[in-house]
Amino acid sequence: MTLRGRLTTAFLVVVLGPVLLGAFFVGTTLSAVDRSRATERLGLAAAGVRTSVDAICQQLRAAADAVALVADPAARSRAADQVVGRGLAAAVRIADAAGRASYATAGGPAGPWQDCAGDPAGPVGALAVQVRLRDSAGADLGAVAAAQPVDGAFVARLAAVTGVEVTLLDDPGRATHTTENQGVRAAVLAAAREVAGDRVAGTGNGWYVRRVGPSPGQPLPLVLSVRGDRPPGLYGALVAAVALAALLAVLAAGRLARVTTRPLVELAGAVDRVAHGDLTARVPVRSRDEIGRLAGAFNRMTRETGSYVAALTSSRDQLRNHLAVLGDTLASTHDLQRILRVILDSAIAATGARAGAVLLLDGHGVLVGQCVEGLTGRWPTDDPADPATLRVPVGAGVVGAVAATGEPLRGRWASPDAPTGEPSCETYVAVPFAAPGVADPRGVERPGHPPVDSDPTAGPPSAALGVLALYDRLGGHEFDDDDLVTLRTFAGHAAVAVENVRVHEEAQRLSLTDPLTGLWNYRYLRESIRREVERANRFGRMLSVLALDLDRFKDVNDTWGHAAGDAVLVEFARRIRGVIREVDLAFRHGGEEFVVLLPETDARGATIVAERIGAVVRDQPVPVDGHGDEPVRVPVTVSIGIAVYPDHAGGGQQVLDAADDALYAAKAAGRDGYRSAPAPDPVRTQEIPVAATTVSPPDGLPRAGTAEQAGTVPGGASSGPQPPRQSRGR
Repeated sequence: MTLRGRLTTAFLVVVLGPVLLGAFFVGTTLSAVDRSRATERLGLAAAGVRTSVDAICQQLRAAADAVALVADPAARSRAADQVVGRGLAAAVRIADAAGRASYATAGGPAGPWQDCAGDPAGPVGALAVQVRLRDSAGADLGAVAAAQPVDGAFVARLAAVTGVEVTLLDDPGRATHTTENQGVRAAVLAAAREVAGDRVAGTGNGWYVRRVGPSPGQPLPLVLSVRGDRPPGLYGALVAAVALAALLAVLAAGRLARVTTRPLVELAGAVDRVAHGDLTARVPVRSRDEIGRLAGAFNRMTRETGSYVAALTSSRDQLRNHLAVLGDTLASTHDLQRILRVILDSAIAATGARAGAVLLLDGHGVLVGQCVEGLTGRWPTDDPADPATLRVPVGAGVVGAVAATGEPLRGRWASPDAPTGEPSCETYVAVPFAAPGVADPRGVERPGHPPVDSDPTAGPPSAALGVLALYDRLGGHEFDDDDLVTLRTFAGHAAVAVENVRVHEEAQRLSLTDPLTGLWNYRYLRESIRREVERANRFGRMLSVLALDLDRFKDVNDTWGHAAGDAVLVEFARRIRGVIREVDLAFRHGGEEFVVLLPETDARGATIVAERIGAVVRDQPVPVDGHGDEPVRVPVTVSIGIAVYPDHAGGGQQVLDAADDALYAAKAAGRDGYRSAPAPDPVRTQEIPVAATTVSPPDGLPRAGTAEQAGTVPGGASSGPQPPRQSRGR
């Protein structure tokens, strides 16, 4: 769809939307108000009908009762004539006990007579009320019935009383008497057949219909109808208004679209020329509005772009010359995230990419994002803040194929059939990198190493470290061979940097851990206890120290050999790690001596940990290789000393010494147990005598005295690290 078509559509939506909504609102509102008024009128009319019919039935009952109260049969006939003469009933009929008529007034209405209290059965000719005749003993003598005709005049009176049109139905639903005119009668009867109860139905010509009865006290099946107050031709007028508004909107939208899109068409043509390399293209400035300003800005941009192209060409050559200096700088840094960020930012700037990512291969054959840039809106997951959420299995997608085959790839993005976890893009370039000095993933032999099989089905190459990928070059062009050469250079520096960081981390780990047990060594113990004491002092917490020593470990070495002793030490270290928390630290102090630091733990908690360590060591003998073929289970116990900072000492080395002293106490108590360090003696205080004849200086300020006047004693605390205590023959 062209821009002119979109502008026309948008204008029509903006203009016609409110018009259509307004017309719909007006029509709906008027219809709802009209229906509400008609429903109210029909409700009042129904109440009036019930009241009128009930009044007639009450009048007929009074007339029948008046005749039935006369005991003499002859007088009863005269009473019946008097009731009819006074207009209380149109006819009175007297029947004997067998139901035969014994007397009837002249001029009675035609049947059938409908009892006011009975159910209707067929057409209704008159309303009647029947009263039983009984003698003084209560015997049934017959009945007296008073009737009122139900005819057109009766229906007309009901219509006059209620103010609506009234129709009397017979049993099949046909109209017997009605006040409706012939033009709407069929529509009213059709709507009456569809309505039941107190519901109101509407006809297509603006009438509203409601049925009344038959019901107890009102046995007549009546239909009430009223014409609505809605103006005729309302919907037609609304449709005409909307059509006129639409015609005017189309004319205005077409004119506006032509005026607006003409300079944009000229601008689009100039942009196409620039895209094909013609930087001399210019756009005529026809106005001073936003489009005119856009045309002027485009002309300035094309003039400046020509100079920028030459500058960028020379800048890219200079950038390649400085990559060697960049590599030396990166190789001297051990912060991996900083290194990858510098490499990625430099690669993006050198190639003109909009986004990029550095992915490293983990131990499970998955490329994990370590550093990303510009992937907002392209991310395959819901958490773009964490680069580690970019995970691509080796062999899947573009970067997975690069890692599997060792071949760089570039081109335009094609959406895969199944999601691979890669970010979406238009163009891409991806280059693998491997550890320096080993076989190239593509199978190129390097000095001193055999070539690596490049079969993609054989899994990722063992030398592969990761992939450097860039996305969407500025200008929409694909990445070219020059970009590929530049990216290969950056990938080589990334490989050197990653390998250096890994070597540095491994060397640091080996310098701080015990090679046999894998626990932290004494060097890291001194640093950790200093740090934990400072933290406990800063936050007002406790730090517990456990000093552990395997009982009679020399006997194990003498009996089963040093290999068995090493196996016992390794198993003992494993059991310690299984008992303590993740925040706790375990160290090998030397030989069979170990230390455990329990941050934020008091003496009670340290005692619980000591009991668990003693139980897990005591209850499970350690299997070692004996002198024969069968392994030997060596029973092992441990003695533990407990000290708590600041309860037992005021510094890191002091609390470690206190735990060591408690360990000696546990050894002396018979081994295979624990002891807590005793509370330190209270600090002795010394009273400082003050001369009674001391006179304050004239200015009233105190003066510092000599050491003898202040009551101090010579000496002071020593400084510097303390060497570890020597073993006392445990």
